[in-house]
Amino acid sequence: MSEKILPPVAKKIPVTLEKHGDKRIDNYFWLNERENPEVIDYLNKENEYYQKSTQHLQKFQQELFEEMKARIKEEDESVPYFYNGYWYLTRFEKGKNYPIYARKKATLDAPEEILFDCNQLADGHSYFNLRGISISPDNKFASFGIDVVGRRIYTIKIKNLETGEIFKDEIQHATGNSTWANDNKTLFYTTQDEKTLRSDKIWKHVLNDFSKKDVLVYEEKDDTFNVSVGKEKSRKYLVINSGSTLTTESRILEADNPSGNFRVFQPRIRGLEYSIAHYQDKFYILTNKDEATNFKIMVTSETATKKDNWKDVISHREEVLVEDFEIFKDYLVVGERENGLNKIRIMPWNGEKEYYLPFNSETYTASLGTNPDFETPVLRYIYQSLATPSSVIDFNMATKTKTVMKEQEVLGTFDKENYIEERIWATSENGVKIPISMVYRKNLKKDSNNPLLLYAYGSYGMTMDPYFSSSRLTLLDRGFIWAIAHVRGGEDLGRLWYEDGKLLKKRNTFNDFIACSKFLIKEKYTSPQHLYAEGGSAGGLLMGTIINEAPELYNGVIAQVPFVDVVTTMLDDSIPLTTGEYDEWGNPNDLIYYNYMKSYSPYDNVKAQNYPNLYVSTGLHDSQVQYWEPAKWIAKLRELKTDKNKLFFDVNMDAGHSGASGRFEALKELAKEISFLLDLEGIEK
Repeated sequence: MSEKILPPVAKKIPVTLEKHGDKRIDNYFWLNERENPEVIDYLNKENEYYQKSTQHLQKFQQELFEEMKARIKEEDESVPYFYNGYWYLTRFEKGKNYPIYARKKATLDAPEEILFDCNQLADGHSYFNLRGISISPDNKFASFGIDVVGRRIYTIKIKNLETGEIFKDEIQHATGNSTWANDNKTLFYTTQDEKTLRSDKIWKHVLNDFSKKDVLVYEEKDDTFNVSVGKEKSRKYLVINSGSTLTTESRILEADNPSGNFRVFQPRIRGLEYSIAHYQDKFYILTNKDEATNFKIMVTSETATKKDNWKDVISHREEVLVEDFEIFKDYLVVGERENGLNKIRIMPWNGEKEYYLPFNSETYTASLGTNPDFETPVLRYIYQSLATPSSVIDFNMATKTKTVMKEQEVLGTFDKENYIEERIWATSENGVKIPISMVYRKNLKKDSNNPLLLYAYGSYGMTMDPYFSSSRLTLLDRGFIWAIAHVRGGEDLGRLWYEDGKLLKKRNTFNDFIACSKFLIKEKYTSPQHLYAEGGSAGGLLMGTIINEAPELYNGVIAQVPFVDVVTTMLDDSIPLTTGEYDEWGNPNDLIYYNYMKSYSPYDNVKAQNYPNLYVSTGLHDSQVQYWEPAKWIAKLRELKTDKNKLFFDVNMDAGHSGASGRFEALKELAKEISFLLDLEGIEK
């Protein structure tokens, strides 16, 4: 390039932030003024710098996009599931970005009835998301939520499925999800606090009744809790769930009696978590009661729901995490995890011998699928691995036969036999073994020259299971190894794995990732010249910390919507998510948590040193990690870093936390990330 492209320089306006007698100077605090034209101007300049700096990659990005798109079957359809007399399915049409939701009455040969064509609904919007479709028991009405900004603030509408009419009823500031009572006219829904976006109120709406306002059914006053409302699979009960990180509480009401009052199932006790499922005259309960760290399943009568009445069905086991369960008329199905691997346990109600579904791989994921039909003997589950496309499998629990209903089709020359999957174990600095799942091409040599992308999340007890991605082939087929570090903070090896990576043990998450990186280098899978790291949101916090503490290990890092200004955000209870996060990160109004957070918060610990090449992305309307966190971080990195490496900040001015909304638009964003990596490796095609 002839002219030297200079990055934007954010002006410095020092703001003193004081807490516990400790003063932090934030030179870029002003960037949180979303409506300030100077802020928008700065973000636009960052975008312009990124565009100009990567102009030589734009044709390549388009080629990568086309390559990834070409693997996707554009005309695609989900495996239909049966519910209340209808088969429901989702399909995509060639060249279109959004799904079409449809159903067929009684048999799959019946004519298709289109419920929602999201391509039409999205017309004229740069962002579109439809969620929470709920069908009335008589199958005549559908409630649904729409977000056209990306801040996860939904408007609920109601459609007459017989006439196609959208009713005048419109509910603002909702979560998007809603539930019908059994009278086919009463709708229960959840709204959010307009500022913090905490879901805090449950309301009752009567269809087409404008004579009175919607009735407030329940308000969650504790600002560390969120609420939701749903209906049991048996269809007998409506359930309001209140939950924080460590504590839950449910309220129940007969769905035939929407004018009745919800009653507390078991009053909240800090540290007691439970979720319920109704069957016959009983409730089954997944809970950590009696110090069951890895959870257990209990049962109680529907007329005696307090915890003193609960009895064990599956007792607590130290080595097995009970993750979820599904109730059928003749079976109890339990999702478990042992040694980091999924297991599905089938337990007949009639006392016949229980058994587990057989899985043979070391890097697979098996999860319960969509199973709304209570009467069926057929369990639907999903199976995939790093090299095996996702399959929807129907397993007949009576005959013990399985049918692969659909395997994700990968167009082109893909053959899973060309790839090797491996699970290896690194040792963290405190002696704990950390699993790493990886996939690579068969002909790969361990000679330190392989580019390797190491991904992790490591927060909220979210497990990063090995999953298949057709777009990942774009890296694998160019010689990359792709790996997941199953660091503490997730629930990959059970509940204690999560407990060991939160609050005052959060540093284990970062240390584990660094230990995995060093292990991969030591074992000659890669080297610091070819090692790359990636994480988003809380995984972006992980990225921010590792480049402060071990920048020499990585040639490049991708941080999507990164949570990097931990102390300031956790001290601001006016922004979304903060109060509900105290049980995850700690409350910095308490000095011990303040000091601990400050010790690792990426923004607070940027220093004058060399940093890896960085690609950072965000959305202006992100409601989970506000855009200004990465904006301030980038500005501070530009000010202090001592290297000449790339530092790109890519701001989607139309999107929120999840990025672009269309299925192909999201691939364009991925093509940018992949081109960033390939460019650093000198791979040009």
